[in-house]
Amino acid sequence: MPSQVSDMMEPLRGVRDGYLISLNLGTPPQVIQVYMDTGSDLTWVPCGNLSFVCMDCDDYRNNRLMPTFSPSASSSSHRDLCGSSFCLDIHSSENSIDPCTIAGCSLTTLLKATCPRPCPSFAYTYGGGGVVTGTLSRDTLRVHGVSSTPDNVVTREIPKFCFGCIGSTYREPIGIAGFGRGSLSLPSQLGFLKKGFSHCFLPFKYANNPNISSPLVVGDVAISSKENLQFTPMLKSPMYPNNYYIGLEAITIDNASAITQMPLSLREFDAQGNGGMLIDSGTTYTHLPEPLYSNLLSLLRSLISYPRAKEMETKTSFDLCYVVPYTISTLTKPDDLFPSITFHFLKNVSLVLPQGNHFYAMGAPANSTVVKCLLFQAMDDEDYGPAGVFGSFQQQNVEVVYDLEKERIGFQPMDCASAAASQGLHKK
Repeated sequence: MPSQVSDMMEPLRGVRDGYLISLNLGTPPQVIQVYMDTGSDLTWVPCGNLSFVCMDCDDYRNNRLMPTFSPSASSSSHRDLCGSSFCLDIHSSENSIDPCTIAGCSLTTLLKATCPRPCPSFAYTYGGGGVVTGTLSRDTLRVHGVSSTPDNVVTREIPKFCFGCIGSTYREPIGIAGFGRGSLSLPSQLGFLKKGFSHCFLPFKYANNPNISSPLVVGDVAISSKENLQFTPMLKSPMYPNNYYIGLEAITIDNASAITQMPLSLREFDAQGNGGMLIDSGTTYTHLPEPLYSNLLSLLRSLISYPRAKEMETKTSFDLCYVVPYTISTLTKPDDLFPSITFHFLKNVSLVLPQGNHFYAMGAPANSTVVKCLLFQAMDDEDYGPAGVFGSFQQQNVEVVYDLEKERIGFQPMDCASAAASQGLHKK
């Protein structure tokens, strides 16, 4: 049964490709930083100090900033069992009792969910191609409750929290806290699936700054008093029912030019369950299907007169880069450099992407200029799965509210750093 926690608030810290939440696991507590991911369910941490292996993770090899979890150092740690619903969930192939049968469980104990054998090892695959392998563990998770005064921190213990103890991965160097709608997800295990959560992602300029974080709020407090936000309905994907989908109806540039040929697939699903726009904090950049993506580029090209930075486009694989002036006036009014981009979601919800969420500086300025690129990408395979993805980079400086009770997602542009400061989340 899910543990009931009234509300929780955890600080989120920005890194170059996502947002980290600290998991306080075990007895005595071990603190492990993991990505907050709305696009998956499993929460997992790297296990074993020397034994954890990440294949094809060259970028992180020289930067092992992340500690690993040691189950042997926790007196409350134990393996999950074949009798657990989470074990059936992680092995959810066509016949989910197969792995436990191989582990030696009788049919009687499987049907009664009483088999005492440890849940067999699993492999968990991500949409981007990453894979993690390990075992399901149970241990005490500590979360911070919401209190009326910032200095009065309330800690709550969640016994027997279920997570992956991961020994080896492919392209997944850092653990993940799954915030999807499946039974394994963190909100689900804490009893929040009928409530909701909200976040306000810090701008990219604060990445890797240990002194500034923004709140991830979970529970009633995340969705109460939010009627001033614009809400768009969650769409239910028949293929991926545990993920969060919304419908994108139109994109306008400078509130005037609308992009033509908006595909219906961005706001509905086909018979196989493909389509919809996935909103995913675990994907960095927003991805759009063709020919919509190319139409967006050509419309922007017709409106922007700065010289193109073709070398940067080749180097970074972003498709639209410009050399723009870097002066006092462009520093104070960077919005004036580029046209605004507005996403129009179902139910007349319009979100003007905050400044810095579309074109972003690729390096330090030189000779009073700086190169800025459009941080959008084309979908790799638009025929399968979601038609588009609304990534975390485009959600910066936006309060995003997942109202799971009413099955809707709300948006409101906001200065996330200032909002975090008012909640006492900055280190003095």
